[in-house]
Amino acid sequence: MKARFIYHPLHFRKPGGTSRGILHTKDSWFIILRKNGNIGIGECSIIKDLSVENFDELEIAIKDLCVKLNNGIRVDINTLNAFPSLKFAYEMALLDLSNKVPFKMFESPFYDGVKIPINGLVWMGESRFMLEQIKDKLKDGFNCIKIKIASIDFDDELELIKYIRSEYSKEDVEIRVDANGGFSVEEAMEKMKRLSDLDIHSIEQPIAKGNVEEMCLLCANGPLDIALDEELIGIVKRKDKEHLINEIKPKYLILKPSLIGGLASSEEWVALASEYDIDWWVTSALESNVGLNAIAQWVSTQNNSMPQGLGTGQLFTNNIDSPLNMERGKLFLDNTRQWNTELLKF
Repeated sequence: MKARFIYHPLHFRKPGGTSRGILHTKDSWFIILRKNGNIGIGECSIIKDLSVENFDELEIAIKDLCVKLNNGIRVDINTLNAFPSLKFAYEMALLDLSNKVPFKMFESPFYDGVKIPINGLVWMGESRFMLEQIKDKLKDGFNCIKIKIASIDFDDELELIKYIRSEYSKEDVEIRVDANGGFSVEEAMEKMKRLSDLDIHSIEQPIAKGNVEEMCLLCANGPLDIALDEELIGIVKRKDKEHLINEIKPKYLILKPSLIGGLASSEEWVALASEYDIDWWVTSALESNVGLNAIAQWVSTQNNSMPQGLGTGQLFTNNIDSPLNMERGKLFLDNTRQWNTELLKF
């Protein structure tokens, strides 16, 4: 097996507002494997201050992986636990390589043309900008809207949600909110109560990760169903995953393969969720179409009908052109379009 990598920072069409600041670019690498004439491609993608890796250490690890593979050294994927995004990229490339059909990771309904319902993501920003996004998502036919909150005045955020509810009931449009850990422990319960009055489906990570006792109390006594997101990052061993679930007892888990160590790790979370009667959905972590394609194929094998967080494919000016398409709140493969592999040649 031979390997190479390409650094390909992704450039946002519009700056992406998050609780960690405004994103203009996003670090991304492609790992390309070749064996017996077949090619496998994986994406290693990180978010500053959220991923456990930092840029310099990760790039060294990517180079080291390629050097070992080019010298005929077999690399066990589980030796990459300290670099979850690289572990996912290597896993993705191996799956692509083994299936011998470019960009096909699994025999999956999605690959065969089945559409996946997804949420429409509303980025943080000024009220007017957020309202424009909401109107666009509703016009585009999304019946599940995810709004990033805890960035502007809370009353203004409530007004944005009230706008949706003035036009659509909870049966017509599901509203998810994502606080990205932005509420203080002291204010979280009161803010969740005000949100619950607007028929919110769930709230992601209301308080910062690591406040396990406080999160447990919010899950047990709060007026909104809670989804754990950042709380899952950095947990590798199954026993530690089970301990977290058993201690906090959330309603939902949010799985981001680039942040939690790939698809096999995600499947371990899924198995535990089933065991503890917890629902889940998967979310891309601002990958290009390469990573998005792998996640979509995987989730379509999991028999999960909930709207997924897979709407990032149109964010970037320099994305990899692909058959991925979105229409009326659903992601699908358009077989009239092809992958542009010019950048990704071995």
